[in-house]
Amino acid sequence: MPHKHSLVYYDFTLLSDTDLHLFNEGTHYQLYNKLGAHTTVRLGEPGCFFAVWAPDATEVSVIGDFNQWNPDSHRLQPRGDSGIWEGFIPAAAGTLYKYQITSRHNKLPLIKADPVAFAAESPPGTASRVWDFGYQWQDHDWMSCRGTKNGLNSPISIYEVHLGSWRRRQDGSFLSYREIGPLLTDYVKSNNFSHVEFMPLMEHPFYGSWGYQISGYFAPTARYGNPDDLMYLIDYLHRSGVGVILDWVPSHFPNDSHGLAGFDGTHLYEHADRRQGFHPEWKSCIFNYGRHEVQAFLISNALFWLDIYHADGLRVDGVASMLYLDYARQPSQWEPNKYGGRENLAAVDFIKKLNTEIYRRFPDTHSIAEESTAWPMVSRPVHLGGLGFGFKWDMGWMHDTLSYFNQDPINRGYHHGKLTFRGLYAFSENYVLPLSHDEVVHGKASLLAKMPGDDWQKFANLRLLFTYMFAAPGKKLLFMGGEFGQWHEWQHDEELNWGLLDFARHHQLLKLVAELNRLYSEYPALYQLDTAPEGFKWLVPDDSVSSVIIFMRLGQASENPLIVALNMTPVTRQGYRATLPEAGRWQVIFSSDAVCYGGSGMPVPEIFNTFPEHETQILSLDLPPLGGLILAPVTSD
Repeated sequence: MPHKHSLVYYDFTLLSDTDLHLFNEGTHYQLYNKLGAHTTVRLGEPGCFFAVWAPDATEVSVIGDFNQWNPDSHRLQPRGDSGIWEGFIPAAAGTLYKYQITSRHNKLPLIKADPVAFAAESPPGTASRVWDFGYQWQDHDWMSCRGTKNGLNSPISIYEVHLGSWRRRQDGSFLSYREIGPLLTDYVKSNNFSHVEFMPLMEHPFYGSWGYQISGYFAPTARYGNPDDLMYLIDYLHRSGVGVILDWVPSHFPNDSHGLAGFDGTHLYEHADRRQGFHPEWKSCIFNYGRHEVQAFLISNALFWLDIYHADGLRVDGVASMLYLDYARQPSQWEPNKYGGRENLAAVDFIKKLNTEIYRRFPDTHSIAEESTAWPMVSRPVHLGGLGFGFKWDMGWMHDTLSYFNQDPINRGYHHGKLTFRGLYAFSENYVLPLSHDEVVHGKASLLAKMPGDDWQKFANLRLLFTYMFAAPGKKLLFMGGEFGQWHEWQHDEELNWGLLDFARHHQLLKLVAELNRLYSEYPALYQLDTAPEGFKWLVPDDSVSSVIIFMRLGQASENPLIVALNMTPVTRQGYRATLPEAGRWQVIFSSDAVCYGGSGMPVPEIFNTFPEHETQILSLDLPPLGGLILAPVTSD
């Protein structure tokens, strides 16, 4: 029962009996409208309705700056046997608060942030903040047509950003969401990226986790501003025609004392069995995917960012760690499922429910899996037996490609299969080709530094890598800094080295990326059939001696094909022959070796004509050193 001095009213609730039933059975997917702290009015008195799930608590109080953090002032009341505690308190928007939870399992009370709080105190503070959404969106034009920007047959080129280290103020402090909006939008637009993907912006206590150890799943980090400020940033991008993908982490959460771990004195959100509830690599907790209320919490959270924040997609982190019971574990550290296998059946079921709800409610958005194994049908619909994601990161392409380009060109012939092996699986999923943050940290070196040779060759190799990436089937993702050739690894606690753009080679590399993005968006052959085998045809796949590959990209109905020829060595290839399916004239529309991109500018004819030979058509090309050409058919004289 509430304390006799409590200013809490129980004749007001946002939770119907149906809400409670759906929550307990795990099918309430808009918990953000019911749990947490909601400003409202009771009998003419403004205040806040609080509701929190803590089924093993014997007492729950709301403490905050409105009551001097006094646990005796405002105690909540349990709602039947639902496990939810609720009450109406005369607290205003902006109030800092936490829950004090007395558990039958703990002698000392637990002090917890609100799992469904919409805002948080700026770190290192860990309190939740009552927030009343008031932002007026102006992105109607984008929202009404974004399905055409996010489709499988659309040109999707993603610029991955860590917000705190993209740009900073001169004194090294963070820019706000509102300050970054115009700067980032102008940069992304000028370099022709279609989407921005933000590394996790949900509140996290440890900045060095890059956002992947989330404590406030419904609250944007206060490091850069408040929720309305983040909405402004997304809105600004949308009004300029740029899509926004948010990195989302349902795979694990930190064990900080104010967070979800042991929330009511029990393993409430995390699995009770340490073999399934603790991640040995990341030293963090793993959600109990088989618990109905946890499923509702996570699915509601995914939908919250799509609904309230107008996100155009979610990149789902660590999917492989969710799918396998033995992920990062020794044989003695895991137990097979009921069928004797290593698959986490509860996690598989959760992922399918998640994706079903995302595409049912927001069919013009996408969920994108960071999944590094050979699990089948990751990006195939649930009703066809798949996991239901829209796209999957092609980690195999990334590893093989970087391994190949890391080789001295004299040795590349022995590794030619790393370029061609992808042909065996390239269309088994809807792929994104990622050169992400994970490839430029922890001693792996920046993209430019990975390349072999002297400085000229390093830049030439990176230009060639980007040409290969943008011409190959699959959507594109490039982590910030790679586009202008940052020399050192990414450092999360400092901004990118923008001063490099004062040097010609770095500026020219950025110009090349902008041009590749333009070509990708303007030539349907490069994007319409990114996920279909009809969009790709080998012309020269197996010349390991010369380290040359040539392929054709085709649009729908085989219209307006393009030819892509890549010379992976510094040796000029004059008169290099490729067999074409029919006669034609081909015009060079792009050369990575052009002087304007920092290349050698080797003279290349503007037009190449096929000629007949033994009932075939031959195209004889001049291939620049460490260079790539893209050719389009000449449609008229």
